[in-house]
Amino acid sequence: MALTPEEIGRYQRHLSLAGFGTAAQERLKAASVLVIGAGGLGCPALLYLAAAGVGRIVIVDPDRVEASNLQRQVLYTTADQGLPKAEAAAKRLRALNPLIAVEARAVRFSRDNALELVRACDLVVDGSDNFATRYLVNDACVIARRPFVYGAIQGFEGQVSVFNWRGGPTYRCLFAEPPDPGSAPSCAEAGVLGAVTGLVGAAQAAEAIKVLAGIGEPLSGRLLVWNALTMATTTLGLKAAPDAQNITHLPPEGYGEVCVPEAVPEEIDKPGLERLIAGGTRFQLLDVREDWEREMAAINPSDHIPLAALEGAPPGGLGSLDATVPTVVYCAAGVRSLRAVHTLRERHGFRSAVSLRGGIKAWQK
Repeated sequence: MALTPEEIGRYQRHLSLAGFGTAAQERLKAASVLVIGAGGLGCPALLYLAAAGVGRIVIVDPDRVEASNLQRQVLYTTADQGLPKAEAAAKRLRALNPLIAVEARAVRFSRDNALELVRACDLVVDGSDNFATRYLVNDACVIARRPFVYGAIQGFEGQVSVFNWRGGPTYRCLFAEPPDPGSAPSCAEAGVLGAVTGLVGAAQAAEAIKVLAGIGEPLSGRLLVWNALTMATTTLGLKAAPDAQNITHLPPEGYGEVCVPEAVPEEIDKPGLERLIAGGTRFQLLDVREDWEREMAAINPSDHIPLAALEGAPPGGLGSLDATVPTVVYCAAGVRSLRAVHTLRERHGFRSAVSLRGGIKAWQK
């Protein structure tokens, strides 16, 4: 696919780059990339893929822009709050590079559309932030025989690798099975340094460009681990597990059902809490978030004990809280509160303690 004079002018720094040149740029022009998630990782990856001249970019993200996104999701501005991320991102990318095609899909990547979306592109960049989606991305790419660029962040650390490339390792070769539900905190729970998402997302874009343009040595069979606090990088070798390649279909269960907390007796949903309040039944409401989170918003009236203090308190040392009274615990998104419920039951002898599913975010919606 030959370059036009306008493209030659735009991409001249690539064309003059030793080891890249016209042939590599033409391969980028002919390529298509599926980017799953237009969040912290997806934003920088999308910017560099579009600027580099990838011919067709498909963005899949069901969420809308929120104020808390703006600390790291650099595609968006304050004025974009409330807009679908996929559409806001596509508009920005088209303005950045009108010579490429950008498609916005404001839907969730799911079993129903995974194979269709993956098969329609040459490569996948996974910018998701949960284990359920990562395993689904992996399995769909194995079935469709598409490589995908993996990125993950938590706090000050990031990881990057290229999976399913020319028979190389897959995500299941690194993590064979999902972790227990609720055992790994989300970015909302653990926090993340915005610049870390930029570096990891840019690294994902670089790996995608290498694979599509046919240059360099992709991170297949290697996992790059980077720590922002020390600026230390570690590269770990990965081996392909034969069984990880033997995926022929997407099972009816085994992604969200095992990767995220289910509605269990340990939880109560927003309507359930509303009924509890309206019914006049005596109960306790406990907030286990940090002080700064409570200053932003709270469900009142409620007691407040940060999770760390709750877990460190001696048995029975929770002040005015009564272990015999039904207790509803909440946090930001429902992860810390589940841990708190276990602590209340096992350490402090609470007879009836449940977590507010989805936390204060669900309550506010």
